Amino acid sequence: MLSRTAEHLYWLARYMERADDMARIVLAGHWMSSMARSLGQEGSEWQSTLLTSGCEPGFRERHGAVTADKVIDYLVRDGDNPSSIVSCIRTARHNARTVRTALTTDMWAATNETWMQLDTRLSSSLSAEQLVEALDWVKERSLLFNGSYNNTMLRNDAFYFSRLGTFLERADNTARILDVKYHVLLPEGQGVGGSLDYYQWQAILRAVSAARSYHWVYHERLKPWLVAELLILRPEMPRSLINCCDQITQNLEFLAAGYGGKRGACHRRAAAMHARLRGGTIKEIFQSGLHEFLTGFVDEMIDLGNEIRAMYLV
Repeated sequence: MLSRTAEHLYWLARYMERADDMARIVLAGHWMSSMARSLGQEGSEWQSTLLTSGCEPGFRERHGAVTADKVIDYLVRDGDNPSSIVSCIRTARHNARTVRTALTTDMWAATNETWMQLDTRLSSSLSAEQLVEALDWVKERSLLFNGSYNNTMLRNDAFYFSRLGTFLERADNTARILDVKYHVLLPEGQGVGGSLDYYQWQAILRAVSAARSYHWVYHERLKPWLVAELLILRPEMPRSLINCCDQITQNLEFLAAGYGGKRGACHRRAAAMHARLRGGTIKEIFQSGLHEFLTGFVDEMIDLGNEIRAMYLV
């Protein structure tokens, strides 16, 4: 496969996943902010959302002060923000169109129909209820895209590059969504373990569609270290960091086997990250600092992406 084709498939999958993950980050901020208001508190939920999305510098340059409406508009609809949902879907469609003949009919339909509905779904100002409905639509379209390529693509290098894009982006954003909680400051009088703290952790689980999974696995009240364990170290959790690293490692191995057994820095880094997670415990992660662990993981994912690009996509 031409490296240019591989790159477009890789980024098509990444941008469709990024749109989904940005929707989940905004939902987490929305739910946390709504809960704080219902308890008569003013929190830093939207500031946290900007920080964890990695979009704060661009937002500050454009808007200055943080308000809910401005943050939502910047992360959802702003075409000048390359990580906004609108930008992600448009970029994904551009990549799909460029390699149209490498896609299955269902992949193209899922991507193109999402792009065609984009302006209608996200073009205007949204009420709180409309916001949730619009973000749920983004999640549904991402699920449709993932289902289309998982169920219709041949298991060859095109599929493996698509999978790499999906799971690199998912790992990065699961870490970011979990780190939202670090940046949210509890108001005075609301301590750790209180009602607002509880609902904030619940919002994290809801954002990654894991609230029911948590109770299925643990059978007890929400506890921060168990939420973190589920999203970091539980391999049965589809969005956990360890499962994403497992999928990345597997697909890199498939590519190595298909390209003469050659391996590089990306294979070594992915295997090392997966091994550390397999051998780690949540107690060790909390002792060293959850925020520090998550930001370090995001940095390693960026490096891994650069190594994959250097080996396969240039």
